[in-house]
Amino acid sequence: MSRDNSKYKDSLNRSLDYVATLALQETLPSEVELTQRLSISRTTVRAVLSHLDEIGVIQWSGRHKIVLRKPETGDYFAKEETLSTSERVETRFMEYILGGDLKPGTILHESDMVREFGASTSVLREFLIKFSRFGLIEKEPNRHWVLRGFTRDFAMELFDVREMFELRAFWALLAGGREGAAWQALVAMEQAHQDIIDTIDQNYLSFPRLDEQFHRILSDNLSNRFIDDFFELVSVIFHYHYRWNKQDEHERNLVAAQQHLAVIDALKIGDKDLALSHFQTHLNAARSTLLNSVSWDVET
Repeated sequence: MSRDNSKYKDSLNRSLDYVATLALQETLPSEVELTQRLSISRTTVRAVLSHLDEIGVIQWSGRHKIVLRKPETGDYFAKEETLSTSERVETRFMEYILGGDLKPGTILHESDMVREFGASTSVLREFLIKFSRFGLIEKEPNRHWVLRGFTRDFAMELFDVREMFELRAFWALLAGGREGAAWQALVAMEQAHQDIIDTIDQNYLSFPRLDEQFHRILSDNLSNRFIDDFFELVSVIFHYHYRWNKQDEHERNLVAAQQHLAVIDALKIGDKDLALSHFQTHLNAARSTLLNSVSWDVET
């Protein structure tokens, strides 16, 4: 395995997410099916299976792979260990602008960020150019970048687009019917959500991973490169908690998990109208959560 084994660690985490959707004593599919489901090589699948067997999550003997226990938080690699070089730059940048005291109008120097992030100029510049499309930063002459800020107006515009895309994705899921892959994938998340709800006092901080997986199933189902690109920003903004009010995080995550489960329950019984109604309720709550929980920059 290469020195930079972030892809393997990400594959292992995604495999754990998948195993979490299965029942105890349930059999995992073949190695070939796992390579397709997880979009990884057969060599990586075998390395992942070996590790899962070693830590007691599954029992692997020949073609038989049986789930022995549910994955726990300690089984996962930390998020930062699963990131590629460009993703690590993204993480450091978001920490830099959202976790610090930078105000709208702040000048960002490439040379300073290269030193701060430990990245090459080319990798940093590629990220900044890509990220500038969303309006949080803007290029100035002489390699200067200007921080425009995470304002309330910016967040509302972002959420409006998110809602349009996610509703379109949910309609596509419903149109695909109960046998569709996305429909089945959401239903398969029932137990993972119930486990979070049942142990919310201990595991409420694990919900963002489950939340991202839930919404990623919807966006991936559309197979639209532009929506995929947009959801990179959604993931960055909506799953960064550096500036969120932590006081009611436990309750927010419990309510969101219950809303997900309501959608899943409606899908299980095949009630499309009820599923859509619950999903709209969830989006409305997510909008309110964003407005009530984020520390806002002030337009200058």
